[in-house]
Amino acid sequence: MGENEKKDDLFRFVEYSAEKAERTGYSDYSYWKSVFQNFLKKKSAVVMAIVFFALVIFSFIALHIGKYDYAALKTNSAMAFQSPNGEYWFGTDNLGRDYWCQVWYAAQTSIKLALIVALGECVLGVIIGCIWGYIRSLDRILTEVYNIINNVPVIIYMTLIALLVGQSFTIMCISLIGFGWLTMARNVRNLVMMYRDREYNLASRCLGTPIWRVLVKNILPYLISIIILRLALSIPSTIALESTLSYLGLGLGIDTPSLGILLRNARNYFLEHPYLLIFPAVIVSLITVTFYLVGNAFSDAADPRNHV
Repeated sequence: MGENEKKDDLFRFVEYSAEKAERTGYSDYSYWKSVFQNFLKKKSAVVMAIVFFALVIFSFIALHIGKYDYAALKTNSAMAFQSPNGEYWFGTDNLGRDYWCQVWYAAQTSIKLALIVALGECVLGVIIGCIWGYIRSLDRILTEVYNIINNVPVIIYMTLIALLVGQSFTIMCISLIGFGWLTMARNVRNLVMMYRDREYNLASRCLGTPIWRVLVKNILPYLISIIILRLALSIPSTIALESTLSYLGLGLGIDTPSLGILLRNARNYFLEHPYLLIFPAVIVSLITVTFYLVGNAFSDAADPRNHV
């Protein structure tokens, strides 16, 4: 009897407290907080992100600290092909115009183009990809549309557009978005098909949940890492494609300078005057490499499977 009393002294009933119970079950996990914490652990990606943003910011500052205004540039054949010096920091081109303001103005144009096209491809690709993957009756039709568009090289589309419609910043944006959504849509479609028949999605549909809500709430969170990766890769690929098209004379109009146009103009003179090619080529390389590395790192950080 005495032993039972001693055992009873070792235990006691705890009164129920709703506040303590809530505190016990509380988790301070935040998806985006965890994403940035994982991203910041990758020091090389952080450095590349700083380099990219510094380059973008400096492209706006450079035009204000330069000695010449791009809008007021005039041809001066007597000053043609001046090597970089104290007066002309990046030298002059074949027409005697300051190359510093041309390079940084062109960098702004290329970066704006890349951002607009990347966002446009992302929005259009995600919408079409979700519809493509979720609605079974549209799968065959959208697959055929994808195959028809994807099997023709982009260079042919852009050549026809340049000849029939014209060349401008707006036309370039619409054209690249019109053909660039394919990769995003295909990736999203494949993932939506994987997740659409999971038990919780079937239960949601049985309860009468609208399709758009199932896509947005149940499926889209699983696609974030892929969307971020494609968005990040689209920016350098757009700049590279624009540079290639402009080099071939199929890109932006002559009155809209870009890094691709500067590279095209430098092809006839870079052997004697290499600085005409080096400066725009270095900026293109920095943008493409840094954003590619940052995009990969951020995509890994956005994957919930990498969160602790």
